[in-house]
Amino acid sequence: MQLKVFKVTVCAVTVLLLAATAHSSPRCDISLIVDCDEIYSNVSTESGVYTIYPVLAPVQVYCDMDTDRGKWTVIQRRMDGTLNFYRPWEQYKVGFGDASGEYWLGLENMHLVTKKRTYELRVDMEDFEGNKVFAQYSSFSVGSEADGYKLQVSGFRNGGAGDSMATHNGQKFSTFDKDQDQWSNNCASTYYGAFWYSSCHHSNINGAYLWGKTSHYATSVTWSTWKGYHYSLKAVAMKIRPAS
Repeated sequence: MQLKVFKVTVCAVTVLLLAATAHSSPRCDISLIVDCDEIYSNVSTESGVYTIYPVLAPVQVYCDMDTDRGKWTVIQRRMDGTLNFYRPWEQYKVGFGDASGEYWLGLENMHLVTKKRTYELRVDMEDFEGNKVFAQYSSFSVGSEADGYKLQVSGFRNGGAGDSMATHNGQKFSTFDKDQDQWSNNCASTYYGAFWYSSCHHSNINGAYLWGKTSHYATSVTWSTWKGYHYSLKAVAMKIRPAS
């Protein structure tokens, strides 16, 4: 798949559309470009990589403009196992990876975006047999670092995946070097991931990338309400947009 890459810069500054396919003129107030909803309204309606500004610093994201009316800002994506997601706290805080492939937007960026208004969450996933399902939530936000980047997610709608986020609601984020879960041990180091663990998880989509059915229990890219704890997904993406 060829990815279109777009770069939004500051006003005086201009908008460079490297794929030259914009269908509308960008708005000059860069403070408005905080997510893919604003990209859709002011820059382009095509899926691709764009630059947003949660604050003044630019951040690249993939915008899904096709799924269910589009305007989705992708905040997490696994697709081929090329990127190691078993990383320390600081990297999960600031983000890592490449928006044209596998990446994590960063907890601080998630907090800065979702504190501005109410967002909904969609988690799209695919198994190695080509089956695709999703789970959708009408409300999603990430708290501040002082609050452990606590997750608030509710309003589940089933797209075939089942609800593997319910037990993570209200939990702080944990990595192998910063344990904030409810378990006496460390969920992140035990299950080779990083997430809003309770004690421990129904979802481990930042776990080790394996290939389908596995003998390893709950350590891979799992969404337990769909494929259980002995199956690693081929692809998964968390994406958000302002709630309608």
